[in-house]
Amino acid sequence: MFDIQRYSIHDGPGIRTTVFLKGCPLDCPWCHNPESKRRGGEIVFWRGRCIGCGACRAACQWAGKHLQRTGHVLAADCAMETRLCAEACPTGALEEIGEEMTSERVMDVLRRDIIFYDESGGGVTFSGGEPLMQPDFLGALLCGCRAEGIHTAVDTCGYASPAEIEAVARHTDLFLYDLKAVADGLHRRLTGVSNAQILENLERLGKMGVEIAVRVPLVPGYNDAPGDMAEMGRWLAERNLRRVHLLPYHGTGAHKHEMFGMERRVRDDLAAPTEEATEETRNLLSGFGLDVRIGGD
Repeated sequence: MFDIQRYSIHDGPGIRTTVFLKGCPLDCPWCHNPESKRRGGEIVFWRGRCIGCGACRAACQWAGKHLQRTGHVLAADCAMETRLCAEACPTGALEEIGEEMTSERVMDVLRRDIIFYDESGGGVTFSGGEPLMQPDFLGALLCGCRAEGIHTAVDTCGYASPAEIEAVARHTDLFLYDLKAVADGLHRRLTGVSNAQILENLERLGKMGVEIAVRVPLVPGYNDAPGDMAEMGRWLAERNLRRVHLLPYHGTGAHKHEMFGMERRVRDDLAAPTEEATEETRNLLSGFGLDVRIGGD
């Protein structure tokens, strides 16, 4: 896990707690949460906190190897499992992200806000990363929430086996189903994987009668071409998947890539779509009889 965010109002109805699990099978260049990609714990470098004291160098040979005048440089071969550099850092410039937790320990956190869920029509949302990369753990939490009468939502890209999707669906009230593109070639270019299983799982959930909100990231120059959006609108309408949330790109997570030693692979001039462009896409999709909202609420 890399975060439990209480009092959230953006990932489902009402006041919610969002549980973020680590690990993601997709590699979207615009990712807002790059700390979610790797399964295990990792070290983040907060450059502004670094005072250059060298405590990390003294504690760990890897820190010494990657400490430069400009600050700590993280590398993929760093033995992060030692965590010695973060433990030695006196200012918190090196911080461990990711923690192993039992399902019962997570449930202890979720129970604290049951009164807010009940009064607002809220609940718990499981996000990531991709929560279905930890299907057994996710299933245990969903069952725990159902036993407590807590509304659940799963924010997923749908890249999982049919058996995993169906097992999770039995204990989930709402799927927030992220769909980047319908054309397989475009999806491969954007994420590095085929969307054949993603579309199959989405269609399967639709036939099961599960509540679904299809969430479409709107990223200028990547997936917002009118032809691609029209193909998506047609595909969703033909399967009667009519609830769509457009999520305009924002760059608030752009700085995280440097902090985690990752290459940021989007254009330097990538910016949020204009209100006019977003409204045009909304109108285009609405033309297929879809209920299109802007934002993830």
